[in-house]
This record gives sequence, structure tokens and C-alpha cells, in this order.
Amino acid sequence: MLYLQLMRKLKSLVLLLTLAVFPSCNAIQSLIHDDEVVAKVGKHKLYKSELKKYIPAGVSSADSLNLALQYINSWASGQIFSDMAQSQLPKAEQDVTAELESYKRSLLRYRYEQQFVNERLDTLVTEDQMFEFYTAHQSLFKLERPILKVRFIDILKTSEQKDFLIKKMSSNRSGDVVAVDSLARVYAIRYYDNSQDWMDASELAKDFNTDYITMLSHLKNNYISIDNGDMSDIKTAYVREIKKSGVAPFEYCQERIKEYILSERKRELLVNLERSLLDGASDRGIFVIY
Repeated sequence: MLYLQLMRKLKSLVLLLTLAVFPSCNAIQSLIHDDEVVAKVGKHKLYKSELKKYIPAGVSSADSLNLALQYINSWASGQIFSDMAQSQLPKAEQDVTAELESYKRSLLRYRYEQQFVNERLDTLVTEDQMFEFYTAHQSLFKLERPILKVRFIDILKTSEQKDFLIKKMSSNRSGDVVAVDSLARVYAIRYYDNSQDWMDASELAKDFNTDYITMLSHLKNNYISIDNGDMSDIKTAYVREIKKSGVAPFEYCQERIKEYILSERKRELLVNLERSLLDGASDRGIFVIY
């Protein structure tokens, strides 16, 4: 026991001597880090070990350098602004205690609410529930742009299978569908069959490298075909079905409907949580209105 007490006293003495030899904060900071300084702004230093935390493993040397420079600039900007604010703002303006306390309360509340919701939210949404919501909230699902069911092909103009593939794209016979899919894998630059699912016209327009209004102006006999004369390929879509306005079909909206339902469930959980906490605090005499 006496030996341990002597060792504790000796350690305390060594620490005091160390602080006496290195009285400046910068010297102590350097001693603690014992690390390479990669940037400096006034009295502030950025160490290599701190910088490395923000560089993901496995990135290339070039990307690593870019990320490092971005972080260094961001760090330096933050330090410069902070120092400038402290030197230029009145003392009263530098007191951010109230704001920090408010932010802390908001952050803690948000984290607790997230935990509460994650532990209790029923994420199962049946098709009947979705259809009921869809029927009751038709105004939420009005189309902003046309939607289509299509087959799309991008193929070289010189391809020996070009005319056959474009013609057979309109067929719904299973044999033709299989044949087009098989041949397109070999001869087409790109091909996809989206004839069973709705897609936004603006998404299809990206494949034609144009806007959807211009794209639809080329719609004729259920085909959209855009031939840029200076290009070696031609892009064509067979439009199996199109809906230009009105309420979007139920199957097109299902993901959005599910999001709406889950969002409403979250809101109800949080409203009930707040009411329960207030009522409980009031019942226990913790919350009192005078």
C-alpha cells in the first residue's frame, strides 16, 4: 500500500515538472499529438491523424488528394470565420449558450423520437390499405407528366436485324417477345422491355437525349423514333400504352402510397407520444401551469 502511494505521488510530481517545462498550450498540444501538421491557421493546427479520419479506405490517390484538399479548405474556412467572429463581434453577440441549448434539446428530441418510432412503427402495409388510401386521396396522384408502357431499342442503322427488331417490338406474342429479347442482346446497343410497367415520360426522354415534349412530338402509330442524322444509331420506342393526364393508375402509385401511409403512422405515434408525456408529467406534478 505504501509503495502504491509513493508511485502515485511520483507520477503527480513528474506531471507537474512536465507542465513546468512545457507551459504553453501549443507545446502541450504538440506533445499530445506527436503528429505531422498538414495545415495551420493562426494558432490552430490540423494534424494528419485527424485528416485521415475523413478519407475513406480504398479510394485512389487522386481522389484521396481531392478529398484531403476539400477537407483542409473547409477546416481552414471554419477556423478563419470563427476567429474573425470572435475578434469582430461584441461580447454579447458571441454568447451562443441559449442557441446551443436550444439546438441540443431539438437534437435530443429528434433522436428520442426516431428511437421511439423505430421501436413501434408497424411497417406492414397491405394492398387493401393502399387501395383504400388511393381511393380516398385521388387528388394526391394527379399526373404531372405523361406516363407510358414501352419497349425501347437503340441499334446501329447498319444492323441487319434493325428493321425486324423494330417491327417485332410491337408484338405481344410470347414467341416474338422472346425472339426480340434474344436478338437484341446480340445486335442492339441497348434494349429494354418496360411494356408491363408504367414509366415517367421524362425518364424515357433521357434515353432519347431530349425533353419529353420533344420526344412525344415524334409519336406516330405507337412508335417514337428519333434519328439524329449525324449519328450511326437510331433510337426507337414502341408505346404499348400512354396516359397523358388525370389520376395516375394505382399500380404506378403504390410506392408513394406506402410512403404516405407510413408517414401518417409516424405522425400519429409522435402526436400520441407528446400527449402522453405531457399528461404523465401533469399527473405527477412535474408539469404545472400557473
